[in-house]
Formats: sequence, structure tokens, C-alpha cells
Amino acid sequence: MAKILIILPEADYDPSEVALPWLVWSEAGHRITFACRNGQPSYADPITVTGAGLPVLAATLKMRMEAEEAYTRMIASAEFLKPITWAKAGAKHYDALHFPGGHAPGMKSYCESAEVFRLAKEAFAANQPVSAICHGVLPLARAGVLRGRRTTALTHIQEEIAVRLTNRALPGHYRTYPVSVEDEVRQRIGKAGTFERGPLFPRYAGRKSPNAGFVVQDGNYLSARWPGDAWTLALRLVAHLRKLAAEGDKP
Repeated sequence: MAKILIILPEADYDPSEVALPWLVWSEAGHRITFACRNGQPSYADPITVTGAGLPVLAATLKMRMEAEEAYTRMIASAEFLKPITWAKAGAKHYDALHFPGGHAPGMKSYCESAEVFRLAKEAFAANQPVSAICHGVLPLARAGVLRGRRTTALTHIQEEIAVRLTNRALPGHYRTYPVSVEDEVRQRIGKAGTFERGPLFPRYAGRKSPNAGFVVQDGNYLSARWPGDAWTLALRLVAHLRKLAAEGDKP
């Protein structure tokens, strides 16, 4: 059984990118701890949860039923209701760390936090398994730990589609920063790094199609792009932890 730390922003994260990994890891028998800025439970972007305000052409941005069921279970769990603070979290106490994404305004404090950067630096310095998805790659890139690495993240095309479909109904909601996630990550990984966009037409992974998502692995670092990749990312981390255990490494 591994101990996995999920680092959450104060609010507005993508529910699929947290709840689906939580479900996969819980079912695999791993122990989950949540870390939030102030040690209070953090809830996902309500627009993504309910679909309220989304125009018809952007209805698919609402989380799917499978994620909705997982999120409902997760926010009622004991571990979710009693998170630790970012400041009290230490990477050395866990076997793996997960950095989820999201796009709404609540993500900014997480993407700009010195404490979140510290956790990323601690994990990479110790060569611990780390998973990140979507905007969750940004704090890693900003912490400087992805220089020269292979990674993916929310792609420029994916971000632009969401922005253009919703900008009239929800101006600015899907534009976290003026520069896209992909463009900033590319700049921060440097010329020695590699950014992988994956298939142009992504598929949505879930219990019936667990390996449909796109994941990039570089040593102990695993990254993915969007909610549709979350289930596959979670499974890949489970497999990686099992491999490390078989080799006699942590966990």
C-alpha cells in the first residue's frame, strides 16, 4: 500500500482530474491524503461540476457521470474532509504526489504558490513518483523541476477550443493566464526538454476504456493533458508504484 498526496488549490480544480485518480488509487488499496492551502476542504469548479452557464456547444466541458459519481464519493470521504495544509505537507512522508489541474480563477494561488513549488522540488530532488495533469504541470514547470524533461500538459489547441466556446457566456473563465499552458511549459522546459501533444483527437478514458488516455512518462514523472486522460494517468501511476515495489524500491 502506497501513501499518495494530492495537492489541491483553494477552489476551482477540475473534478475529474482529482476524483477519478482518487477512485482508482483507493480501489487499488492506496492511502490518500489531501493537502489544501488552509487545511480546509477544497471543492471543484462549480461550472464543471454542474454545467451551469455552459453554452450548448460547450456542454461536454461538464464532467461526465462516472466522474460525477466519483466526486460525490470523494467529497464525503474522511480523508477529503480532513486535509492537511500545504505548509505542513512534506514530500518525504509520501510515496507519490499528484498535481491536478483546472482553469478557473481559484487555480491561480496554487499555480503561483511557493509552498506548492517547494513540494515539487522536494519530490523531484528525492526522485519520487509524481503525476501531474493539465494546469497541474504549471507549478512544476514554474518550480524549475521540468527543465530538460519530457512532459505533456493541457495543449494550446485544447485550451483555445474551451476559451472560444465559452468566452461570450463565461468571459475569462477558461483563460487562466494570457499565455497558454503549453506555451509557458515549452518555454520553461527549455530546448533540451520535449513537449508531447498526443493525438489530435483525444479519447476519454474510464472504467470501460481504461487505457484510452494519453500519458507521458519520464522516469518517475508522469503527465497528462485533460480530464479524459485522468483514469489512464491514475492506472499508470499504480503500475509504476507496483514496479518500484517489485524492484525493492519505495514504496
